[in-house]
Amino acid sequence: MTPAHLFSYTIIGDPGVGKSCLEQQFTARAFPEEHEPTIGVEFGTRTIAVHDKRVKLYIWDMEGRETYVSVTQQCYYRAACIILVYDITRRETFDHIAVWLSRARKLSRAGVTLVLIGNKCDLSHMRAVGYEEGRKFAKRHKLVFMEASAKTTQNVEEAFVVTTETVYQKVEDGVIDLSEKVSGRRAWSGSSRPGRSRRCTISPSALSSARAPSTSTTSA
Repeated sequence: MTPAHLFSYTIIGDPGVGKSCLEQQFTARAFPEEHEPTIGVEFGTRTIAVHDKRVKLYIWDMEGRETYVSVTQQCYYRAACIILVYDITRRETFDHIAVWLSRARKLSRAGVTLVLIGNKCDLSHMRAVGYEEGRKFAKRHKLVFMEASAKTTQNVEEAFVVTTETVYQKVEDGVIDLSEKVSGRRAWSGSSRPGRSRRCTISPSALSSARAPSTSTTSA
């Protein structure tokens, strides 16, 4: 069955904060015990139900250093939702969120949903950033906020499902325009996984000419 909507999500933040783990936990329900740093862009997909409509999410996991500028700019602009991630055990990753947020606001489209996630809350005994500090930052900058753990799955589902409901409502209300057609899929090759997820790693050679799929809506 064809999804009624296709939404693109982009996950950003410093290297090592758990962006890929959050994405994989949501799309594949798996936590990689060993994980190599993302090079370029990776993505996974999952289709969920929102208000009795099928919504397919393309979730773009961007490397923490953003080496491939042209592609990362596409990922920002085409996103219906941008998730900023920091590691609650590493103070510097939270301190850098302001820079990531500034970049997201500069490169994203009007009406984008912005989310702040403090990852690795299962390591609360090693905490370097308090919950209230994260919450107050999010409130000050009008971000959705939650702490999560990609390892234990805490709030992972909520981070994507709740925000998808928000994006869906924005589309219905005309707050965000996602009318662009999906394009450039041939440039993104990858292997299928069992179940509802599909993952792809974008190689450096492909990045120079590839265009990211746009976020779009189709008729139900």
